[in-house]
Amino acid sequence: MNPSIARDTPPPQTQEEAAALHKQRLRAELLARRKALTEEDKAAADALIGQRVLHWCAAQAIHSLAVYQPIRREPDLSAAYNALAARGVHLCLPVVVDKQAALEFRAWHPGDALEKDALGTLVPPAGTAVVRPQALLIPCLGANAAGFRLGYGGGFYDRTLAATPRPLAVGVCHGFGRVEFEAQPHDIALDSVIFDDI
Repeated sequence: MNPSIARDTPPPQTQEEAAALHKQRLRAELLARRKALTEEDKAAADALIGQRVLHWCAAQAIHSLAVYQPIRREPDLSAAYNALAARGVHLCLPVVVDKQAALEFRAWHPGDALEKDALGTLVPPAGTAVVRPQALLIPCLGANAAGFRLGYGGGFYDRTLAATPRPLAVGVCHGFGRVEFEAQPHDIALDSVIFDDI
């Protein structure tokens, strides 16, 4: 046996390593598809998702909701946020306080001043009231049939949803984000996912 062949053969992947690699490839593919959306298609998708978020909040009697400021061409739901605030729903935004911690949520109303955090995300400034929302609105790159979310891999929402009692969690996702992947031990399923297709 040639020892160089044995040396150059990569070690076999564990099931968890294979699942992580599959998710990494899906992330790249879905980011590219989202980036390729025309402005017209993106605006139509954003409007449809926003309407469905409003219906979901009404059906669930949501009075306190964590929303998000879009990055990487995530759905822009600012019109829905305005409508929710007008209905008296208390909104807040997530803040990363530590790379290995759950998210913190700070009260926010559309129009309030925001500042960029260390990751470049817009957040309410330090000193803003910290709240515990009834539900979280979570952007997804993808989601599988079991309701597990594919995000950017930081694990912030999974750590947040691991808390007890946990808030309701609804994802928002483009229809092309319906993908299949195996959940990893740290993944936590969402309660529901709102898509822009059916």
